[in-house]
Amino acid sequence: MGVEGIGASVVRKEDRRFTTGKGRYVDDIKLQGMTHAHFIRSPHAHAKVKGIDSSAAMKMPGVVGVLTGQQIVDDKVGNLICGWAITSKDGTPMKMGAWPAMAPETVRFVGQAVAVVIAETKNQAKDAAEAVVVNYEELPVVADIRSALKPGAPQLHPEAPGNVIYDWHIGDEAAVKDAFGKAANVVTLELTNNRLVPNAMEPRAAIAEYDEAEEHFTLYTTSQNPHVARLVLSAFYNIAPEHKLRVIAPDVGGGFGSKIYIYPEEMVALWASKKVRRPVKWTGDRTEAFLTDAHGRDHISKAEMAFDKDNKIIGLRVKTHANLGAYMSLFSSSVPTYLYATLLSGQYNIPAIYAEVMTVYTNTTPVDAYRGAGRPEASYLVERLMETAARQLKVDPTELRRKNFITQFPHQTPVIMAYDIGDFGASLDASMKAIDYAGFPARKAKAKADGKLRGLGVSCYIEACGIAPSKAVGSLGAGVGLWESAEIRVNPVGTIEVLTGSHSHGQGHETTFAQLISERLGVPISQVQIVHGDTDKVQFGMGTYGSRSLAVGGTAIIKAMEKVEAKAKKIAAHQLEASENDIVIENGEFKVTGTDKSIALPMVALAAYTAHNLPDGMEPGLKETAFYDPTNFTFPAGTYICEIEVDPATGKTSFVNFVAADDFGRLINPMIVEGQVHGGLAQGIGQALLEHAVYDANGQPITASFMDYTMPRADDLPSFKLSHTPTLCPGNPLGVKGCGEAGAIGSSAAVINAITDAIGHNKLEMPATPDRVWHAIHG
Repeated sequence: MGVEGIGASVVRKEDRRFTTGKGRYVDDIKLQGMTHAHFIRSPHAHAKVKGIDSSAAMKMPGVVGVLTGQQIVDDKVGNLICGWAITSKDGTPMKMGAWPAMAPETVRFVGQAVAVVIAETKNQAKDAAEAVVVNYEELPVVADIRSALKPGAPQLHPEAPGNVIYDWHIGDEAAVKDAFGKAANVVTLELTNNRLVPNAMEPRAAIAEYDEAEEHFTLYTTSQNPHVARLVLSAFYNIAPEHKLRVIAPDVGGGFGSKIYIYPEEMVALWASKKVRRPVKWTGDRTEAFLTDAHGRDHISKAEMAFDKDNKIIGLRVKTHANLGAYMSLFSSSVPTYLYATLLSGQYNIPAIYAEVMTVYTNTTPVDAYRGAGRPEASYLVERLMETAARQLKVDPTELRRKNFITQFPHQTPVIMAYDIGDFGASLDASMKAIDYAGFPARKAKAKADGKLRGLGVSCYIEACGIAPSKAVGSLGAGVGLWESAEIRVNPVGTIEVLTGSHSHGQGHETTFAQLISERLGVPISQVQIVHGDTDKVQFGMGTYGSRSLAVGGTAIIKAMEKVEAKAKKIAAHQLEASENDIVIENGEFKVTGTDKSIALPMVALAAYTAHNLPDGMEPGLKETAFYDPTNFTFPAGTYICEIEVDPATGKTSFVNFVAADDFGRLINPMIVEGQVHGGLAQGIGQALLEHAVYDANGQPITASFMDYTMPRADDLPSFKLSHTPTLCPGNPLGVKGCGEAGAIGSSAAVINAITDAIGHNKLEMPATPDRVWHAIHG
């Protein structure tokens, strides 16, 4: 490890501009002649649009235009799509309902746009929107899974009878039935995974500009994957040919999955900029974020686990219903299927698994990937089952887990995944030691004497990151490949530019990726610039999500670096009159082994570009590219143990301790990893205790502001004790696994297991608010 290389806790380079107010977000950008957009959104969850009267609004100060859903349809702008095809168990394709960028005829959730006002200022656009009269004819509503599936329920889309999108399955049903027939014990659990709102710090925003002379569009947007946005906007939405559309994602203030997708607002801004012949800017407010950003989770499940007489798991059966909201978002179909059911084996050697997943439409905001995306739902289900099983079987929950851990690798699960490496026992041991597991009974007894209920909860999670390879995911229905690209440019003076298809929205790429270069070349990270987020600068890339940046994007950088190093060594050997095999790179110099002869990187770079003395047949320059498609997922895993205390008089839960032992493979920057884990833990604990997006029976969101939707604050969270038990991933040269989602995946189950341990029974759902806990205690 160098001072700034792999393994060093280097302070993030990018934080200087963020902490001094010099970040450049979409809302900071001002273009000449820029107008402002304000969307007119439906107050109804389900209604016919009978008419729109904009005559009064058009007469108001500053109004440039009022555009409607019918106009965007007439201009043949395409409907939004879902990019992952799922087939039902009967062989029929999923039922994708039409989702226009603005509704011309029917609205299907509160907040869906029907028109947009374009004006000189944001306030003028808002004022004029109040003068637009929309005539609605209200329709019957289904706002939850059970209502949507009732016989005779109102239908959202004619393409989806019974509101069912698909009825999918995975695993061996016959083998599972046989296992349950032989079981000595069966544990059954019904549970809900509550709906969440992502609430990234920066709301979504878009600025679109149309150059009439060049017939060219530029879109500035809050995107996690600008190249995919450009592809979809051009290939499917008919906005512009790909070479006539530039997408720029500058600094982005958090995403958590919610900024992967193309939303109606970006489409409308681009279309409107051509209609009004001026740049159009839209910045969402927090209310719009609650109403229109893709939500997460929202499952109801029944799970059964079969054990033999020795308490070994012999079968798992799961039936899940997932709410996808009013429309299918870009990756929504994959979340409750291939990102969820394929992880139901957890860390355990389960010989037979069968899972059924039915997804439904409801008159609610569309649901898609949110931090962890299917993996938190799977981990929560499996770990709640394991804790319940331990209580039913009257065995220690850590020993039941240990008895069933996978210990031989590689391991093929019954649900597609092939785990490459791990040491689950090491993570469990580290967490048990950190929390003083053996001393808990005494602490519980003391708390009882003080009138409090003390509980301990365990969660052993596993996730799949760096979704790959492209051929495999393509065979499962993915509409795109999931590789990554990188380009390394060594400039004539020896400075280095890394152009990556990954995109940072808080992960610290500008530091971590620079550390990879520092490790290879021995140069300071100040000499390295990371370029991302601009489709005109960076070759096609797949963006950032699913904890893929290092395992996939970082490996692409390493692959490109290997090519740069190989060429640079040839140049250095030629300059030093030495064998290429004798050249080593140390501290920014190319040295001849066993001699004092060396040449610094800037001189090698200069030689590459002056081209006065290069090896015969070598092209000038020092720039290389690479595309990397992984051979397998990576599998981060770990154990979280939570100790809590409940006040039976109020139902309030207080943290005593929270420990986390994770296996992320090799750590490039331990400090950044720690920050990622802290953030994930906060979100997982937020789901367990506080957060819940709630709709009433009329489809009205009743938690659409921070007055009603409870986000975790600093005093809601404990101080976390983190440790690492790494096993190096054999699937990539860095040995990394991914860390961005782990905290959100493993923590919710640990918290709920701890509370149910404290109160003595399982009748508790997330979020475990004081009111719910009090009622669970007092019946």
